[in-house]
Amino acid sequence: VQLAESGGGLVQPGGSLRLSCAASGIRFSSNDVGWYRQAPGKQREVVAVITSGGSTNYADSVKGRFTIFRDNVKNTVYLQMNSLKPEDTAVYYCNKANIGLVALNMDYWGKGTLVTVSS
Repeated sequence: VQLAESGGGLVQPGGSLRLSCAASGIRFSSNDVGWYRQAPGKQREVVAVITSGGSTNYADSVKGRFTIFRDNVKNTVYLQMNSLKPEDTAVYYCNKANIGLVALNMDYWGKGTLVTVSS
């Protein structure tokens, strides 16, 4: 399995970014997949999940600002992030996830994509 996250960057507070995660060796449409993030000095946390059936769940900290969606043809999962805050600064990863937003101890991870929210 290979996961490739992209789309991160430096953005001002209130701005938007769209992250992408392309995969090989796994069909996103057949799995529950989420976006994780890890801020400096903090544990990795799940911020958004989309199930194989298309249901979604979000951490309270991003609810109403982030949207997770999937393109089954491209086998890619996206995270649209609006109204970004400095506390959203982190490295973002995608991987299998639990609909209950429980982080899974996966054996494989992509390199992640860094999101920095700062003025």
